[in-house]
Amino acid sequence: MASHLDLEEQEQLDSVKRFWSQYGNLVVGVLIVALASFSAWNGWNWWQRDQSVKAAAMFDELSRAGQAGDAERTGRIFTDLKDRYGSTAFAEQGGLLNARVQADAGQVDTAKAALEWVGANATEMEYQTVAHLRLAGLLLDAKQYDEALKQLQAATAPGFEALVDDRRGDVLFAQGKPDEAKAAYQKSWQAMDPKLDYRRLVEAKLVSLGSPPAADGSQSTGAGDSK
Repeated sequence: MASHLDLEEQEQLDSVKRFWSQYGNLVVGVLIVALASFSAWNGWNWWQRDQSVKAAAMFDELSRAGQAGDAERTGRIFTDLKDRYGSTAFAEQGGLLNARVQADAGQVDTAKAALEWVGANATEMEYQTVAHLRLAGLLLDAKQYDEALKQLQAATAPGFEALVDDRRGDVLFAQGKPDEAKAAYQKSWQAMDPKLDYRRLVEAKLVSLGSPPAADGSQSTGAGDSK
């Protein structure tokens, strides 16, 4: 009996030896790759957390400077933030905040540069779209209408369609294209949530152009077209 068990054990041992002889290097290689990947993944997560914590602290400092209306300090902090932690959401938020502070301080070119950076580098489409919308507004004020329309073409995040069409209407009206402006305002009015107060502003623009929206959502022909 003992001899029979010894033979079975020897066969199993021989099988294991043959397996390791044939596949041992492959198994060890796979284990090394798996362990290296696990280590790299943990390292990457740690690095991201570390970046986020540091970026958050810098963004808090930027916010305080913005609230104080210190455009120079706000701009300096934003430059450091995007240079060091440009891949974080805090840098994107910082760019939008810096642009507002700079615009309020009359530093329009600096505000444009911040918005251009967010529009080109933000990982979230929503931040990109907000940047393009605000940049279009600054370009509209500067009477750079074609450039403003290009920015609106790039503002494509879902849920922003009404705001984009409203701003497009503003640009088209400034270009002396009232019919195209009315069409843009009408699209904006139809797409906008009726509960939003902003919708009344869009409606007022349509009324001022002699084309108030009808209650069913269709566009009125205006008083001058009534029989």
